[in-house]
Amino acid sequence: MARQIRQAKLVLEDGSEFAGWSFGKARSQAGEVVFTTGMTGYPQSLTDPSFKGQILVSTYPLMGNYGVPVRPKTGEPFFDEQGLPLHFESDRIQVSGFVTAGVCEEPSHFASGSTLSAWLEKNNVPGISGIDTRALTERLREQGVMRGKILTEGSRDVTIGSGLIPHPVAEVSPREVRVFRPPPEAGRAAAGGLRIALIDCGAKANIYRCLLSRGAEVIRLAWNHTLEGVDDDGLFLSNGPGDPKDCGKTIAMVRRAFGTGKPIFGICLGNQIMALAAGADTYKLPYGHRGQNQPCIELDPGIPAGGTSRRDGTFSRCYITSQNHGYAVRNETLPKNWEPWFVNANDGTIEGIRSVEGPFSAVQFHPEGCPGPRDTEFLIDRFLEQAGAAK
Repeated sequence: MARQIRQAKLVLEDGSEFAGWSFGKARSQAGEVVFTTGMTGYPQSLTDPSFKGQILVSTYPLMGNYGVPVRPKTGEPFFDEQGLPLHFESDRIQVSGFVTAGVCEEPSHFASGSTLSAWLEKNNVPGISGIDTRALTERLREQGVMRGKILTEGSRDVTIGSGLIPHPVAEVSPREVRVFRPPPEAGRAAAGGLRIALIDCGAKANIYRCLLSRGAEVIRLAWNHTLEGVDDDGLFLSNGPGDPKDCGKTIAMVRRAFGTGKPIFGICLGNQIMALAAGADTYKLPYGHRGQNQPCIELDPGIPAGGTSRRDGTFSRCYITSQNHGYAVRNETLPKNWEPWFVNANDGTIEGIRSVEGPFSAVQFHPEGCPGPRDTEFLIDRFLEQAGAAK
């Protein structure tokens, strides 16, 4: 049965409008409008908890060409033996809406069980295609992130402010404590016998998978959980949505954890939370870093943020990373016992910090990013080595 074609438009808070066609759920929805780069990975991006409450714009013009890897009859995701979604970053779509120049209704891939449009519709998420996403991305890049709304023909209008979520981390962080045990084949890995406490502020599923595959046991804790009584060898701070300053309980928890001397490693929101716990400040970026191709330069100790040369005159190592964040750490506010670790090669913003006195470090990008460059996964190995040495 052919899908009814409905007109739709994207309206930004500056009054600009972009006309297109509805796909997915034929409804109107508001949210913060952000753009992401990447040719592939829409199933992972749409289910990433860091996008909670946002209308996601794809800079790549065609989405849906390889469908969605779900169960064909039910549209439900596949899960592994740990209960982690196999092809997604969480068990549901997290975005409020999806914007693309074109959407494919006849996907071609052996693992496809649904079209992108049908998957969005089943999950009550609106999409809009036929948009000049180049012009839209340019506007967001120059004007900064804006609130907006997708208005679909025949549906009830919504206000632009109605899509904002006051505390998105509280929405995506799991409430129950759960222990994930590594599969038997990972038991002899280097991290075998380690217990890692993971503060889940909206963690990507592949963070769990990276730790478990290396033989570590993972204790999942909520964003506002206490560490009292938790038997762990190291603390892992996950990614998540929204303003890190809203996570006051997490920041206080990390500040107390510094006193234990146990290794701590953070990713994305975890980088910002660690910086705030150390006494630094964070700020909102104009349009954020979202996509699979962000260049990050690793600094030698003693080289300030923005510097890219080693003492011998050669360049520091640069990694291509996967990212999804809208906030950054203010370099000038880092205490003297902390230093920048990575910087963004495009704009010089901090992409990682580390303590010069203890085993505490964090990065703004995603070493576990899947799909996306994963050549910085060695940072997870480094953290587990620190946890093993401190045990």
